[in-house]
Amino acid sequence: MLIKELFNELQEYVEKHLSSAKPVCREPVSPRVLSEENKYFGIYTREIEDFIENNKKPSFSKILFSYIDNAGVSDAQIYKRAGIDRRHFSKIRSNPDYHPSKNTAIALSLALRLNLKEAANLIHSAGYTLSDSELFDLVIKFCFERKIYDIYDVNLALEYFSLKPLAGVTE
Repeated sequence: MLIKELFNELQEYVEKHLSSAKPVCREPVSPRVLSEENKYFGIYTREIEDFIENNKKPSFSKILFSYIDNAGVSDAQIYKRAGIDRRHFSKIRSNPDYHPSKNTAIALSLALRLNLKEAANLIHSAGYTLSDSELFDLVIKFCFERKIYDIYDVNLALEYFSLKPLAGVTE
């Protein structure tokens, strides 16, 4: 159970990180540039394939199950801690190309009791990040930094800021 002092620390943590966030600006891609790229796409196909082959990282499933193996815990322990049902977890286990929601990736990271760096790695492998400019992400980062891994406690911290809980993660 989160105590009042921890809620105060959480409040300070969020305020500190949100005030330092800087917006990211990007210039739109010109339609002319896109059409020129498409015109020469055949020339670059091999380069693109080589780039992908040389830079592709392991899948979410591969990283997840390596963390589970290293932790020496059963699948059932992990999916129960994460608030994920057996069928959902079975789908993750049986499909190496499975793409989880961000909440599922976070819940599994919490269930594995990963440190922030490991959790960020697992979440990133699913195509997501924990941003310093999103309130939800800051609460999650705070929980990892403070080793608050129980879904109930994490949900209390999220509820404190009127954010949606992780529990009952479904897809």
